[in-house]
Amino acid sequence: MASSPKAPADPFDARLVRKLADILTDTGLSEIEVEHGELKIRVAKTLTAAPVHYAAAPAPVAHAPAHAPAAAGPAEAAPAERIRGDAVNSPMVGTVYLQPQPGADPFVKVGDTVSAGQTMMIVEAMKTMNPIPAPKAGKIVEILVADGQPVEFGEPLAVIE
Repeated sequence: MASSPKAPADPFDARLVRKLADILTDTGLSEIEVEHGELKIRVAKTLTAAPVHYAAAPAPVAHAPAHAPAAAGPAEAAPAERIRGDAVNSPMVGTVYLQPQPGADPFVKVGDTVSAGQTMMIVEAMKTMNPIPAPKAGKIVEILVADGQPVEFGEPLAVIE
C-alpha cells in the first residue's frame, strides 16, 4: 500500500519539463504540451511585448525623418493621387516589412499592377507575420511606409488606384 502514494509521483519527470522548456527557448514557441497515457504536461512561457516595443521604436522613428525629406518632392503630388486611389490601411499595430526577407525584392513597388488578394507587404505583430493583401485589383500609386517602420491600427500603408 505504501507504493500507491509514490506511483502518481513517479510519472512526473522534472528533466522532461526542463527539456520541454529548452525546446520552447530553442524554437521560439510560447507553449508546448505533451501527453503520454495518463501523463499530460503543458509548459508555457509568458511573453512580455513592452520591452521589445521600447527597443524597436527609437530606431524606426529615427529613420522616418530621413525618409520624409526624400519623399518631400513627390508628396506635393500625392494628395491628388490619394483622392483618386484607395488607401490600404494596417489592420493591426506592428512592424511593416515590404519584402518577404531581408535582401529580397519587395512584394510590390510604386507603379506595379496588383490583383485582389495579392500580398503587398507584411505586418509583424507578436512575432507573427501577417500578410497584407491588396483589397482590389489596381495600380500601386504610393507606398506610404518604410521597411521596418512601426505602424498603428488603421494607419494608411499604400494607395491603390
